[in-house]
Amino acid sequence: MKFTIDWLNEYVNTDGITSAQLADHLTMLGLEVDAVTELFQELAPVQTALVLSVERHPDADSLSLCQVAVGAETLQIVCGAPNVRPGLATAIALPGTTLPGGVKIKKSKVRGIESYGMLCSERELGLGSGHGGIMELPADTPHGQSFIHALGLSDTLVEVDLTPNRSDCASVIGIAREVAGVLRRPLTLPVESASIQSSCAMFSVDIESSELCPRYGARLISGVTIAPSPWWLRKRLLSIGLRPINNVVDITNLVMMEYGQPLHAFDFDKLADKKIIVRHPRMDELDFVTLDGVARKLDAEMLMICDGVQPVAVAGIMGGMNSEVSDTTTAILLESACFDPVLIRKTARKLNLSSEASYRFERGVDPGGCILAMERAVRLLCEVAGGTVEPGGVDKYGGQKPFNTLTLRISRTSELLGIPLDYEKIADVLTSIGFRCKEKDADTLWVGAPSFRVDIEREVDLVEEVARLIGYNTIPTSLPTVQLSYPEQDAKRIIRAKIGTLLTGIGYFEAINYSFTSEKHVQWLGLAENDPRCPFVRLVNPLSEDQSVMRTMLLPGLLENVERNINFQKTAIKLFETGKVFTPKGDNEQPLERMRLAGVLSGNRFGESSPYHCKQQAVDILDAKGAMEYLLQGLRLLKEGTLSPLRFTSPSQDQIEPFVDPTQVLAVSSGDQELGIIARILPAILRKFGIKQDVFFFDLDLDALCQLDPVAKNFTALPVFPAVNRDIAMLVPEAVAAGALVDAVLQVQDPLIEQCEIFDVYQGDSVKRGLKSVALSVTYRSSQKTLTEKNVEKVHTKIVNMLGSKFEGTLREG
Repeated sequence: MKFTIDWLNEYVNTDGITSAQLADHLTMLGLEVDAVTELFQELAPVQTALVLSVERHPDADSLSLCQVAVGAETLQIVCGAPNVRPGLATAIALPGTTLPGGVKIKKSKVRGIESYGMLCSERELGLGSGHGGIMELPADTPHGQSFIHALGLSDTLVEVDLTPNRSDCASVIGIAREVAGVLRRPLTLPVESASIQSSCAMFSVDIESSELCPRYGARLISGVTIAPSPWWLRKRLLSIGLRPINNVVDITNLVMMEYGQPLHAFDFDKLADKKIIVRHPRMDELDFVTLDGVARKLDAEMLMICDGVQPVAVAGIMGGMNSEVSDTTTAILLESACFDPVLIRKTARKLNLSSEASYRFERGVDPGGCILAMERAVRLLCEVAGGTVEPGGVDKYGGQKPFNTLTLRISRTSELLGIPLDYEKIADVLTSIGFRCKEKDADTLWVGAPSFRVDIEREVDLVEEVARLIGYNTIPTSLPTVQLSYPEQDAKRIIRAKIGTLLTGIGYFEAINYSFTSEKHVQWLGLAENDPRCPFVRLVNPLSEDQSVMRTMLLPGLLENVERNINFQKTAIKLFETGKVFTPKGDNEQPLERMRLAGVLSGNRFGESSPYHCKQQAVDILDAKGAMEYLLQGLRLLKEGTLSPLRFTSPSQDQIEPFVDPTQVLAVSSGDQELGIIARILPAILRKFGIKQDVFFFDLDLDALCQLDPVAKNFTALPVFPAVNRDIAMLVPEAVAAGALVDAVLQVQDPLIEQCEIFDVYQGDSVKRGLKSVALSVTYRSSQKTLTEKNVEKVHTKIVNMLGSKFEGTLREG
C-alpha cells in the first residue's frame, strides 16, 4: 500500500511528526514500512519559466525561436511544441539537467541557432503520457522557481507491506485511522455518511447469489464530459505510481486508494436493456475481452457483471472492452460492490489477472463502506466531469451480517499484556480506531467491531488491538520463571544412542527397515511351527503382500539388506539395526513389543580398504564376537580380564537355531538368562535370500540388556609398584572351554591377581589327540609393595595346582 504524507494530512494532522517517526509509529502498529522516499527528486533541477516572445525559426517552419524568462535571466530556446506562445508559464530544463529516462540537456545549436535548454512536456518530465505540447502551468506561476515546489510535488512517499488480514489498511483513510489512533488526533473524512433512499427507474440490478455478492450499489451520472483530469487529481495518482487516464477513470482510482473500495464506471449507453445482472457466465459466454485488450477464457464458476444480453465485466477484477468509458461517453453507471474474497482470489489466479481491485477484494472489502465510497466518487464526478447525478439509485444488501459484538475481560487483557489496565484506558484506545465500547460489568466490556475490521473474531484479537495502540514498546520486559531442572532422560534411548556410536565407530552402518515384512521369511529360516516367532500380527490393509505382517525378528530384514548390497557390488558388509519386534497376544489385545539389536557382517574383514595395505581376509565368527565384546565393554557390561555378569558359551544342542551352523555358534547369557546369540548362517538358508557368500550375525534382547547393572565406575589410583607377568600353558581336554580357565583364575580372588587373559589356544602334532593347549597370561601386582619372586611363586603355584585338579590338566612341556 502506497500513500504520501501530503495526502495523509487531508484526513489526520501529522504536524510535528517527521517521516521517520511516522514510519516508526506504523511499524509498531503492525504495519511494516518498506520504504520512505522523497518524491520527484529527479526533477529538482527543473525550473519554472515564462515565454516572453515567440518567433519562427529562420531555417525550419516547425520550430520556434523563443525568448524565455527564468528568474533574472532571459534565455533563447528553440522549441518545436505547437502550443508555445507568449505569456505561457511552463517548465524548463537548463543545460546540465538529466531528465527521467536518462536524457541529459546540453547547450546546442538547432539549425544554426543556439538553444540554452529545453521547454518540457509532461512525458519528458515523467508526469504523464501526453506529448502534444509543452506543459502548461497556471498563468500566475512565478518563473525562476523550483518546478517541484511551484507545483506542490515536494512530498514523501511511504510504502507499507500489509499482512493479509489488514484489508482495512489498503486505503489512505485506513492508514490515517491508525495514525489518528496512535497520535490521539481527530480523523476527518470526506464523506461522513451516505445512503440511497429511493430506487432509480432508469436501470435495474439483479444479484444471482447474495453469498458471492453481499452488496451491490449503483448510481447513474449523466451529462459527463470525458477530459483529462485536473492537476491536483493527476498529481495524487502520479505520486503513488498510477497512470492518469481521464477524469472518470482517475476518480474511480482515487476513491479506491482513498477508501479501499474498488469502483467501476460503465458507459451507460452501452448496457443492453439498462440492466445489471450479477451472475455466472453461460456456456456460450466463456470468451471475454477485458479492458487490457486480452481475450480471456472464463469458466462457469467465475462471477460476471452482465447487462441484459452479455457479460460486461469480471466481477471484482476488471471491466470489459464492450462497456468501456470512451471519449464519447456522456452517461456513467457507477458500481460500488462487495464480492466473496475466495471467489475473487480463485478467479484472479485462473485468469492470471491481478489488479488493484482484486488485491483488495481478495483480502475482504468492507461492505459497510460501499455507499460512502460511491457518494465520494459521485461528488467528484459532478465537480470534475460536469456530471449530474440522477435521483435515487440501487443498494442491494442481501448479504448483510449481524453486528460483530464481542466481550473483552479487563483482567484477562491485563494478564496477557503484563500491565495494569482499566475500562477507561481500554475504551479510549479502541474507540480511537472506530470500535464501540460499553461497560458490561466491573471486569467486562461489550466491544462492537466496525464492519471494516473483518479480521476481528475473538477476544484475543481485541487484546492485540489494545497492545498495538498502547504501544508494544511501553509494555515492560519480563523474563518467565523457569526452574533449572534437568529433564529426566530415557535410559533405553541413551543406550540405543550409545550402541549406534560404538558400532559405527568400528565400521558398522545402521540400517532402518520397515516393521512390515513377509511371513515367508520365517519359513526360509526353517523355524518350527510352535516357535513363538511364527505367529504374526497381521495388517488389515497391507501395502503389499511382502509387507503384510509385523516382524518378529530383525535378521530377515538385514539379510535382505545384505542381498541388495551384494547386487550393487558392495560385498564387504557390516550392518546393524535396533528396532521393535512384535508378538501377538490375542485378538483384542495389543501385541507385545520388544526392542532387539541385530547385526550382520560378511565379506572382507577390512571392508573396502586397499588390498595394498590390508590383505583380503574373510570375516569369521570371531569378528562377530569381537564386535559384541567391544560393544558390551563400551556399555560397561563386560570388562576384559575380570569377572563379568555376561558370558559367551556354547549352547546345548536343543538351543541351537535351525538356521545357524552348529559348529560356529555362541550364546550370550547373564546368569541363567539368555540374552542373544552369535553365529554363522547356514549357506542353504542364505541361498533362499539370494546370498552366495558367508554371513555371520549377532542378535541380542535389548530390553533385557538394558536391565543389567553396568560395572560400577570406581576410581583407582595409578599403580605405584610394578606388575609381574607369568604365563601358564596348560594341556586340558579339548571339551574344556578356554574361557573357563580364565574364570577359574579370576575366581581365586587373591589380592595379588590383577588380570588374566588367553593369548593362545593350540591343537596340533605336538599335542596329544583329545587335548589342547591353552596359554594364559596372569598379571600380579601389589598396591603396597614391590612383589618378590617368592610372593609371586606362591600364588602362581596355587593357580597351576588349581587348574590341574579342576580341569584334569597338566603343564605343557617345551
